Amino acid sequence: MSVTVRYTCPHCDAVHSLERPPDLADRSVTKLAQPGWEYADPDDPDREAADGIAFVCGEDGPTTDLEGDPVEGCGRPFYLNFVRYEHGVELEPDPPTYGGPRFDFNA
Repeated sequence: MSVTVRYTCPHCDAVHSLERPPDLADRSVTKLAQPGWEYADPDDPDREAADGIAFVCGEDGPTTDLEGDPVEGCGRPFYLNFVRYEHGVELEPDPPTYGGPRFDFNA
């Protein structure tokens, strides 16, 4: 069983649809890849085992506007980031994809 999931390009608001298993572990959609994360292509059969999916707006399948009308897309990359775990503990993205700025004064 699969479900159609829609992801909006953060650059231009074009919508990309993708068939996925119903047990999703999506965290965020970002303009930049998370450092150290490995991304799969949308058509990769093993994409659920990756850390996320890398899209190129308008080049990875049909692209529509929010109403469902076909659009070209902007051609820029964006990234779907999955929730990641290590030793049963959820890992935070680096940099965080939520909240305000993050300052590391211990570096």
